Amino acid sequence: MKYGYARVSTVHQDLESQLQQLNGEGCDKIYSEKFTGTKSDRSQFNELLQILQEGDTLVITKLDRFARSADNAIRTIKELFKNGVRVHILNMGIVEDTPTGRLIFNILSSFAEFERDMIVERTQEGKAIAKQCEDFREGRPNKYSKKQIDHALGLLRTNSYKEVEERTGISKSTLIRAKRKLND
Repeated sequence: MKYGYARVSTVHQDLESQLQQLNGEGCDKIYSEKFTGTKSDRSQFNELLQILQEGDTLVITKLDRFARSADNAIRTIKELFKNGVRVHILNMGIVEDTPTGRLIFNILSSFAEFERDMIVERTQEGKAIAKQCEDFREGRPNKYSKKQIDHALGLLRTNSYKEVEERTGISKSTLIRAKRKLND
């Protein structure tokens, strides 16, 4: 059997591109999930690892979908090879259970981990710079302008949260947070 595995890191990301690639490779069954690769408790991936048998092929679109840690990737690939499972990483090719194949896999796994670490480092540096700005606010940007929020808070003086939400489209939870922020 040919099994595919697709993963994205957040619920907001789209799996469609990976699923199309895996279907294009003729996978008999595809496991997918929206779960960060930094965690080892990926239920669909773990379930897939339990099902794979000698002669099966595991197909993954990219190495970073397989594992983000070089150590975890190497342990997993060794276990798959020991069980007679072939591994095909589409942007790399078939990973051979030979000294050269394992060497290339180990090097590329190390590069994938390095790349992820660099992304985290750059993100932290950018956040540190952004925090120096007076108007820095962590998290998602506000969907509503200060003027819209102020208007909605003004309406709260004579209307219920539900009425204000219906009139402005601003949720009760957003209004409560804005009101709390005003009182701080």
